[in-house]
Amino acid sequence: MANPLDTDAGSELFSNYEAELKLVQADLSQKLDQITELSGEPRKSAVRLAERSLEEANELLDMMRIEKQNIPSATRSRINPRFRNFETDIDAAKRKLKTLSDDRSALFGSRYSDNPTKDDQLEQRQQLLSGTDRLDRSSQRLRDSQRVANETEDIGRGTLADLQLQRETIQHTRVTMLESEGYVDRSVKTLRGMARRMATNRIITVAIITVLVLLIILVVYSKFK
Repeated sequence: MANPLDTDAGSELFSNYEAELKLVQADLSQKLDQITELSGEPRKSAVRLAERSLEEANELLDMMRIEKQNIPSATRSRINPRFRNFETDIDAAKRKLKTLSDDRSALFGSRYSDNPTKDDQLEQRQQLLSGTDRLDRSSQRLRDSQRVANETEDIGRGTLADLQLQRETIQHTRVTMLESEGYVDRSVKTLRGMARRMATNRIITVAIITVLVLLIILVVYSKFK
């Protein structure tokens, strides 16, 4: 049987499928054990019930297989052995059910013979048609699951493309901001240079005025001396 459920090893959805599959396995095992004790109509009914349980188990395996692809690789490596154990268990149950179904003397009881009557042939044909219908339903469910997986993958690719575009936009904005900061730095340096030149010019102007005033005073003083 498969290993115990470890909810930390996989996604919550995968763990739910796994728990449900364990219940189906237990029910299938019980039904297979009951078949060996029956014959005739009760045995055929028990076989049909076991076939439905086996079909449900296979559907759960398919859903787990799809969900497993959405789990990170590091976690998936811990899930794979447990998933293979489930596959082995279901294959063993399938072989056992086939063996029990092939025991036609027990399956049909006293009505079984090497030369079946028309009623027996009709019943066998109905069983084959019923099996074909179940197979068609299972195939349709599998196709639907695959379609959903493909749509999910397309959505994921679209989301990744949007994120990539947003990343490029952010990078472009960052480059623009850096360039703007460079322009601001150069403008600040230019303004500082202009301020220094203005201060220098002011000092020179004051010095010239001072010299002129002193010269005027000296000229006036020399005239009245």
